[in-house]
Amino acid sequence: MKDVVITYCKPCGYLKRAQTTAAAIDEKLGVKAELVPGTGGIFQIAVGGQVIAKRTSAGFPKEDDVVAALQQALS
Repeated sequence: MKDVVITYCKPCGYLKRAQTTAAAIDEKLGVKAELVPGTGGIFQIAVGGQVIAKRTSAGFPKEDDVVAALQQALS
């Protein structure tokens, strides 16, 4: 099983969003995600070191989109 890591900007207050995303991943796929604090506005989800979703100028990735991308990356 590849590691799933959610890196979030701690100073920006993205911890709650990271926790909610991790809970959705666990609930829908039974996969535990590691939460890693960062800086600089980062919010990204990586599987085995490959970024599958991240915050862009358009906003945060939706939980359903993250779950779908993660499911595809793990298959």
